[in-house]
Amino acid sequence: MKSKITQSLVAGIAATVVMTIIMMIAPMIGLANMNPPEMVSGMMGMPIAVGWIMHFMIGIVFAASYVFFFSSKLPMESKVLKGIVFGIIIAILAKIGMTIMGTIAGGATPGPEGAMIPMIMALLLGHIVFGIVVAFIAKTPKIA
Repeated sequence: MKSKITQSLVAGIAATVVMTIIMMIAPMIGLANMNPPEMVSGMMGMPIAVGWIMHFMIGIVFAASYVFFFSSKLPMESKVLKGIVFGIIIAILAKIGMTIMGTIAGGATPGPEGAMIPMIMALLLGHIVFGIVVAFIAKTPKIA
């Protein structure tokens, strides 16, 4: 992959697919039932199809932030470690963003089902997996 835009698109779509699969499996392993497209569509008052489109667009934007900024700023060599750190950062950003959007929408959004600890663990697991996939797909420049 040559261009950073292509890297962002491919990494964002692939990582969002993998993350979504993880989040669908999460309730089967005792973690919270989280459906990001449903949450996003509920906040926007739009059909679930719009939630799915937004879910992938957000994934592409997060991947672009890795490609254009984080990949060269994270000082570690390991792609796994870079992916974990990036995943934790975007999990925090996602939680803040969802909280803000939920507040703006007047709390009329479907949230994750279950206790807080399993919800946080599912949030972290999904975003860490997302970060690792992005780190492996996106070409990381050499740190001098």
